[in-house]
Amino acid sequence: MFTNARYFIKTAFGFFILGLCSGLYMNGARTFGWSMPFTMVQAHTHVLLMGGVFMMILGVAVWFFPRAKKDDNAYNPTVIRLGYWVFTLSTIIRFVVEILQGIYPQSLANHFGFWSSVFQVIASVILVYSIWGRIRPVGSQIRENRGEIF
Repeated sequence: MFTNARYFIKTAFGFFILGLCSGLYMNGARTFGWSMPFTMVQAHTHVLLMGGVFMMILGVAVWFFPRAKKDDNAYNPTVIRLGYWVFTLSTIIRFVVEILQGIYPQSLANHFGFWSSVFQVIASVILVYSIWGRIRPVGSQIRENRGEIF
């Protein structure tokens, strides 16, 4: 397994655990009356979907998709690693900021939340663009042309 794929997949597991813990806290807050910021649901959902699911999809895509063609200028493992770091840090910042916005609604956290979202979107676009050329048929189109149905 490639190093980049391992980073994505292990980080996705970390975000899943963070999402599970935040969900457990929300359940405890409802059950036992603990204090909970109103933005906790958004933080929980964001860390599960973007940090967990999207990271897992990217990790599996980097791992399983066929090797990039030699003339594919979009695929660059260094750019993918940089996109990974930007996306990971932005997701962590966004999670923390979402919680802080519920506690301190008029704070500067709103600005950090917005800019971390911008960096998440930029990193997402770069990562998808980087692996786009690897999403292609390798051998299956030959079997489909012979009439095999999958």
